[in-house]
Amino acid sequence: MFRSPLASLLLLGQLALMSWMAHAAPVEVEDVMGRKVSLSLPANRIVLGFYPEDYLAVAGEGGADRLVGMSRGWFVKSRPAIWSLYVASLPQLAKVPDLGNVQDQSFSIEKTLAVKPDLVILAQWQYEALAPDLPRLEQAGIPVVVVDYNAQTLARHMASTLLLGKLTGQEARARTMADEYKAKIDTITSRIAAAKRQPPRVYIELGDKGPAEYSYTYGKDMWGAMALLAGGDNVAAPFVDRWGQIHPEQLLASKPEVILMAGYESVSNPEAMQVGQDVSAETVRQRLAGFAARPGWRDLPAVQQGRLYAVYHGATRSIMDAALIEFMAKALYPDLFQDLDPLATYQSFYRSYLPIRPQGTFMLGVNPSQVN
Repeated sequence: MFRSPLASLLLLGQLALMSWMAHAAPVEVEDVMGRKVSLSLPANRIVLGFYPEDYLAVAGEGGADRLVGMSRGWFVKSRPAIWSLYVASLPQLAKVPDLGNVQDQSFSIEKTLAVKPDLVILAQWQYEALAPDLPRLEQAGIPVVVVDYNAQTLARHMASTLLLGKLTGQEARARTMADEYKAKIDTITSRIAAAKRQPPRVYIELGDKGPAEYSYTYGKDMWGAMALLAGGDNVAAPFVDRWGQIHPEQLLASKPEVILMAGYESVSNPEAMQVGQDVSAETVRQRLAGFAARPGWRDLPAVQQGRLYAVYHGATRSIMDAALIEFMAKALYPDLFQDLDPLATYQSFYRSYLPIRPQGTFMLGVNPSQVN
């Protein structure tokens, strides 16, 4: 049927308006805390509190352009080399306003309001810490959605990834990512369950203080939760609730069969566990040897059997931790997981979902003969 140019233009305008209205219509989502939040999707002006790599991985191309504010101090301080890679690939990240850090109470609600976001994404621990100030955002009509990778559980990782996909309009991409993660975890847990073995005793410590002082270990959170997924008996669990220090005598009496020392590439202590971007295998093994020489450690089964490993703390609190859980499972049950290549898993995630290609040492054993 013939339409005049004017009628055609009016029809196009009407279709565009309908499309805009459909896009702008509020949608209710449920975050990981069970909160019901109404907002227009996909969000285009986002303030990101935590988990920058997970956000960028899910949001895909153009995800960085949607950021109008970040709390980036922790990431830049602990992983400066990785941040530099992102800025080189996505220069717009360097221009995103830094809104301060929840950890040191410098996060600014005023700065957040000033950038006029249509969505604020917070980690659960950030939401809980900022709770007294968040009504100001709600009064300004700014929705706050909570995600959580800190729990290090399959359920929370899946829910957070799928939620990020919904918020950014990348639901199919997020579903693929979440399904890939679940498949990796299911492989580990199903093999361990079928083997019906006594869980090996494992100890994990953040080695940021060096061998002279015991630093954080983990109970039910983070590395503790990851140890559970990897089929380990976390020796710190009876003594540490979430995270904290274990007394050296308690650790020695527990006689761990496997020890993992976690670290970043950026360290202030010259003897701290150093792992990550641009860190050589030689440096990692040198630092591990320092921990092996702690008083009493030479008598531990883990050290006597050479089952002392370095792992990258920067890949925790992220869906990328699948590689670390694979590595931990392989350290605990080497015969069950000979086919796994945790480093390849780690690098493959970047190739599939992110614009940078990290190079360095991210997981390694103390003995030169040990490989991923």
